[in-house]
Amino acid sequence: MSARVCLGAITGPHGVRGLVKVKPFTEVPADIAAYGPVEDETGTRRFTLQVTGEAKGQVIVALEGVGDRNAAEALKGQRLYVAREALPEPDDGSFYHADLIGMEVVGLDGTLLGRVSALYDFGAGDVLEFRGEDGKARMLPFTEQVVPTVDLTARRMVVDPPEGALDDGPDKSPREDRGDEE
Repeated sequence: MSARVCLGAITGPHGVRGLVKVKPFTEVPADIAAYGPVEDETGTRRFTLQVTGEAKGQVIVALEGVGDRNAAEALKGQRLYVAREALPEPDDGSFYHADLIGMEVVGLDGTLLGRVSALYDFGAGDVLEFRGEDGKARMLPFTEQVVPTVDLTARRMVVDPPEGALDDGPDKSPREDRGDEE
């Protein structure tokens, strides 16, 4: 399992006094500040966060040591991480995305299909992305029906994809001449 979990990403400055807008990856947006100081991707900078408001799916945050718009602008795109052990254990049937990345994905028959590369939420529920030995990304709904078993200890999940979900699609060979061109 990951030693750190990404709680959100700074999307830009808010105003002129050093506040930033953060896209939270927490279930409750304001919880981005609930787990103590966060650090940047490299682990070299630490920030204490204070949520001052919410706007359009983002939280407005004051970062200790950031006092003007230029300093806030320089942090745009920065992801904010917290130590995994600072987070509460998820409820049964819930997982931190970071705990699933890199996990083996196998079919019902035990065939290795790939490794989890990402999880997404496009608004209609979580989507699991995994990559096989061929390097191709494949996606499946991350539901109990399609992913009946997730074993965090063994770092393995079993999938039961809907029929055709893992097919590469129609044959991409050149079309045969149909004789209707002249």
